[in-house]
Amino acid sequence: MNSRSAVKFARLIALSIVAFLLTTQLAIAQTKIQGVIDGRSGATMSLQIAGSPDATVLLTDNTNVGETEGLFHARTKQMAMTCLIPGLPVQVSGTYNGQNQLVADSVKFSGSNLKAALDAQAGLQPTEQKVAANTAQIQQTEEQLAQQKAATQAALQAQQAQLTEEQQKIAANKAAIAADNKRFGELADYNILGETTVYFGNGQVTVAPQYQAQLLQLAQKAMGITAYILQVQGYASAVGSAALNQKLSSERAYAVTAILEQQGQIPLTNMLAPGAMGTSNQVDSDATAEGQAENRRVVVRILQNKGISGT
Repeated sequence: MNSRSAVKFARLIALSIVAFLLTTQLAIAQTKIQGVIDGRSGATMSLQIAGSPDATVLLTDNTNVGETEGLFHARTKQMAMTCLIPGLPVQVSGTYNGQNQLVADSVKFSGSNLKAALDAQAGLQPTEQKVAANTAQIQQTEEQLAQQKAATQAALQAQQAQLTEEQQKIAANKAAIAADNKRFGELADYNILGETTVYFGNGQVTVAPQYQAQLLQLAQKAMGITAYILQVQGYASAVGSAALNQKLSSERAYAVTAILEQQGQIPLTNMLAPGAMGTSNQVDSDATAEGQAENRRVVVRILQNKGISGT
């Protein structure tokens, strides 16, 4: 072998070694972890891992969020980043940066786990039972009052006294429902720093102009808060079928979310998935038109992680 061939051969060996080292380093740098989301602060996500300290995951515009499908989870359906909510088990792949944060290339989860996390966040079951009990009690009271009023004009004063007592019970029930709404609306690790309510006409999903201004004011306030998250939850009155009311509550929540994102300039990384609450968490009786109007609503809250605020 002459000297020129020897030099070429040595260069080829050196390039092969460098390529091998680079490939090995890349393989080592890639990390895959599994855990449960226990907090979101903007683009930063905290992951609880069994038997290990919490991991900090950094979400970027290049992060691929997907729902696994099929018997062997071989297919992945592209999903929005707003689906990454506390309580959701996920599998994260990525590389660690200099701040020991796992910069996520992909985040995957199952559809059944997402539904379970949404149900747990909303606290539907306890509230629905309480609302049903309160509604039944209000309807029974109103029927009793109607019968008593029809009985005789001579008993009007006694009936009026009883009506006042029943109104006080209704007010107490509404206050109890409002307290439950606040309790279930606060995620365990978050403070509520702002809130606004958007009301809708019967069967309507379009946001009225006067509420658009309120939403933009809330968005402006949120952007002045460190590591804020917006929670959007839509509701419906109990008039009509359960399926229709669930659909209306979902479309109302997404209509409000669109305004916050497109006009309020709120990034999707700072918003939880819009909640379709249906007829849960009723704030008034559906026996009257006024009560129905109170229940057709979307509630938007500004949340901040208690660890950020120091509480």
